Amino acid sequence: MTSPVDRAPATPLPDRIHAVPVRYPGRWVSAAVVAVFAAMVVHGLVTNENFGWPTVWKYLFTTPVVRGVGWTLLLTIAAMLIAVVLSLALAVMRDSSNPVMRTVSWTYVWFFRGTPVYTQLAFWGFLSVLYPMLALGIPFGPELLHFDTKTLFTAAWLAAIGLGLNEAAYLSEIVRAGLESVDHGQAEAAKALGMKDGTIMRRIVLPQAMRVIVPPTGNETISMLKTTSLVLAIPFTRELQYATDAIGNRLYLSIPLLVVACIWYLAVTSILMVGQHYLERYYGRGFEPHGPTEGNRRRRRAGRQAAINAAHTTPDITVVDDMGRPAGGAA
Repeated sequence: MTSPVDRAPATPLPDRIHAVPVRYPGRWVSAAVVAVFAAMVVHGLVTNENFGWPTVWKYLFTTPVVRGVGWTLLLTIAAMLIAVVLSLALAVMRDSSNPVMRTVSWTYVWFFRGTPVYTQLAFWGFLSVLYPMLALGIPFGPELLHFDTKTLFTAAWLAAIGLGLNEAAYLSEIVRAGLESVDHGQAEAAKALGMKDGTIMRRIVLPQAMRVIVPPTGNETISMLKTTSLVLAIPFTRELQYATDAIGNRLYLSIPLLVVACIWYLAVTSILMVGQHYLERYYGRGFEPHGPTEGNRRRRRAGRQAAINAAHTTPDITVVDDMGRPAGGAA
């Protein structure tokens, strides 16, 4: 029997750390100051009789106002649909190897971004004056079909087209930035596998680019909702801003009806912001541009708690000799 090897002294476990959270008195002071100012603003809004709150509640859900909200939403949706389709085509043309396509795309963006939208809408309103008749045929040759401009294009269609064409110039740059954010090697690899350009764009490039495209497109949609108030230049007299202005001018109560318009714009904008949030979360899966999601936070908290539990569990320490045998064992 060999003599037992001296046992190594056991390492004492560290005591539990009693962490004291850091206090931030500045946060509470700033929060109190902001709360006081917010209360003052709310008090000023509620108690100021010049806003005419009884008139606001009276006309908030009247038929002309609700109809104006509906037309505003229709114009926004129609203009954004035109802009999305056209902007995708312009973005592809801008990155094309064809110099004619690049020039046409650049010229379009240059013109529609360089002139005010109100001026553009005014020209669309004069379309029937500039072109009383539209024809399809051979240039400098026979005409095959004729159209009466005033009959073919109503004020609603002109408003949607004018807004959509203007928005496409801005949206095309957003789409182009999103397409360029995708690594070109993926498209080259797909092309090496025999995929066509259209399939590569639809199934590889565009789904990844949506993560970059959706947030600014949501902002442009909200901006479009408010830009519909400029279609009076055509003139189109059914949208929300014109409806509230007409009632206010008739009653000589402009301020309460402006408040009505503000409430409706805020309500619709809030709904659009919720939809934008869910779209961003859908296309941003796997990325955390704005910090960890709630699911990731739960997993991280569980991991930290498991590490703490493991740190405060007494480990099984086995002392061995130089030959790797348990100390005190037989030879």
